[in-house]
Amino acid sequence: MKGKVAKLDEQDVGVRLSIEAPEIAKTVAIGDSICISGCCLTVVKKNTKTMVFEAGRETLSRTSLGRLEIGSSVNLERSLAVGDRLGGHFVTGHIDCTGTVMKVREEGAWSYLTFRIPRRIASQIAAKGSITIDGVSLTVVDAELDRFSVALIPHTLSMTTLGELVVGDLVNLETDILAKYLERQLQSTKRF
Repeated sequence: MKGKVAKLDEQDVGVRLSIEAPEIAKTVAIGDSICISGCCLTVVKKNTKTMVFEAGRETLSRTSLGRLEIGSSVNLERSLAVGDRLGGHFVTGHIDCTGTVMKVREEGAWSYLTFRIPRRIASQIAAKGSITIDGVSLTVVDAELDRFSVALIPHTLSMTTLGELVVGDLVNLETDILAKYLERQLQSTKRF
């Protein structure tokens, strides 16, 4: 589901971010975690139309949230509750890095997007594996040392902010948690 940035209040240690999304706002409680374009933040204030979050300098510098403006669209998703149906891969809301849109190719109602990535995370991305882009769980089409691509169906393009992306845009990326643990295990094994 999408929401819109309604207000940005600069603070000494970060920003207070107000997101307008009535469908979610009326059902959440203060203290709930909501992924905002893939970045997990806590609801600190709310009314029936708007939720308020606080993001520190670290979060703003390591994610695309630092580039948000009033009126910006964001993807929103509530945290998974134990026992809920899992329709994608495990997503934690902890951003690994940002990527940049390199190419957008339209093919009928579908879009194929290619993203440039830091080489340090390339080993965690595999063709036909999972990736989260701005909080949207997707399947990787191709993966190389400095880039990967995805194919987006019309539903994803219309229901998320991914349909608004253009070349040069910055996105939040979260790689598959199983790939992270596997890579860590292999690194640990090499040390001994």
